[in-house]
Order: sequence, then C-alpha cells, then structure tokens
Amino acid sequence: MIRRIIHIDEEKCTGCGACAQACHEGAIAMVNGKAKLVREDYCDGLGDCLPACPADAIRFEEREAPAYDAAAVQAARDAKCRTHAAGCPGSRPRVMTPPPAPAGASGVSMPSQLRTWPVQIKLVPPKAPWLDGADLLVAADCTAYAYASFHGDFIRGRVCLVGCPKLDRVDYSEKLTDILAENDVRSITVARMEVPCCGGLEYAVREAVKNSGKAVPLRVATIAVDGHLQPGDAD
Repeated sequence: MIRRIIHIDEEKCTGCGACAQACHEGAIAMVNGKAKLVREDYCDGLGDCLPACPADAIRFEEREAPAYDAAAVQAARDAKCRTHAAGCPGSRPRVMTPPPAPAGASGVSMPSQLRTWPVQIKLVPPKAPWLDGADLLVAADCTAYAYASFHGDFIRGRVCLVGCPKLDRVDYSEKLTDILAENDVRSITVARMEVPCCGGLEYAVREAVKNSGKAVPLRVATIAVDGHLQPGDAD
C-alpha cells in the first residue's frame, strides 16, 4: 500500500539516537552508529521522531510500505516490559505524597495534585491498589495543556487516567471495563476537548460503565481550545 512513512538521510544522521528514543513504536534503531528504520510496519507515520532530530535528517515520504501493525507494536512493547525483572518501569504502580514546601516559599506556585502513577490508560494495571474506592478522572491528553487550573479543578482528590484515542488508535473501553469490574469506583469525571476526536474517549467511558453493569456516577466536562470550560456538563 502507498502511505506516509519516514525517511532517514544517513548522510545527515549524526548518530545521536534521539529519534530512536522518541519513536514510541520501536520502528527506529541504531545500527552501526546510524539511525535506521528497521520496522516499516511499526512506523505509524505520525512523526514523533522528526522534532527530536537535531540534524534535520528525517522527513516524510509517500511510498509503498506495509500497513502500520498496531497489534505487533503493542506485543513488542509488552515483551520489552517483561524483560525487566520488576516489570515495566513505566507501569509500576506507585502512590506519591506532596513534597514539603521549601523554606521561604511564597506559596504562589501551585503544587502538583497528581498522587498516583502511571497515568496512561494503556499502562494502568486494572488491579492497582489505589483504584478501589477512587473517584476517577479520565482525561484527554490535551486538556491539562488547554485548561490552566487543571490540577486544582480536576486532578485534586481524583485518580487521573489520560489518553488520546486518535493517537493511541485503540478502544479504551475494554481496559476501562476491566478497571470498573475489578474495583468499586465511586465516580468518574471525563475531561475532554471540544474537538470531535475526543468523542472517542467519552464513548469508551460510557461503554465501560454500561459493560460493567455498575451505576457509576458520570460527569463530562468539555474544554474549548481557547481554554475555557464549556457550560452544560453532561451527567
């Protein structure tokens, strides 16, 4: 099939490895000191590697290439996680306490309200100990950037899970259904942007609640791209 895929200019490549680190799919590897596109079917064509390259050695091209294989990418990620003796570091559940304010702090800056990790929906273990009895916040990735008081107004007092169905190209409803089935979740707040692709996140949460068979209170907060909270939140 003809699709958009990256091309790496070996002459420009300095071998810094930044693109390989930026490629979440594992399509790029360092071979003999140069970046190589080693798995065309792992390249999603979104170009996370482009801004990471300091030598401007990567560009898009339209050419014959195998289709992006999301299932193979996820299997490779899972296999990589299993190679760690203590499990995947990015998905190791942890609870955090706020650090003490430094001496002489003015109190003007807002401390982080994030108390649990991981936050990515794809990485959260359904049986993480802090999910039982939690008030969940299921948020689109962009909301924390668009809404200035996101930590205080949304994360405070809630367990935060984030994702983007358009970029992750997955249906979160199965993972969220597992979370609701394994835990007594008290409430769910969905924070989404006004853009249409965020509808997939809201849909996944509603499907998970329906599939779980539980009457979990649900609130949807929609944030406009200019940062204001739209009126008329749906319950």
